[in-house]
Amino acid sequence: MTLDPAIAARLKRDPQGLVPAVVQQYDTGEVLMVAWMNDEALHRTLTTGRATYWSRSRNELWTKGDTSGNVQLVKSAALDCDGDTILLRVDQVGVACHTGDRTCFDAGELPVSGAR
Repeated sequence: MTLDPAIAARLKRDPQGLVPAVVQQYDTGEVLMVAWMNDEALHRTLTTGRATYWSRSRNELWTKGDTSGNVQLVKSAALDCDGDTILLRVDQVGVACHTGDRTCFDAGELPVSGAR
């Protein structure tokens, strides 16, 4: 099975055929991680309800939680206005980051001059 042609036509992929996915906790809005998806990863995500991504380092598909148990149950998916970013709203079971943190954005804030 392949990605619905109507959805595929809306995607604007990078030269490697990938689209970034911003992953957000569905009930709190917390940003958990950013990952990459190709057409097959998006198809699997939409049809199974479990977040599946493309690993650029391993050059293969991976479904979040298959080895760690930290699954992402997809509540909704949306494309941005340009079709070049996917927003996944998920119910994160366990931690999202490979470092063991709840979110990949726990590494600390950067200083912003003039921040109010």
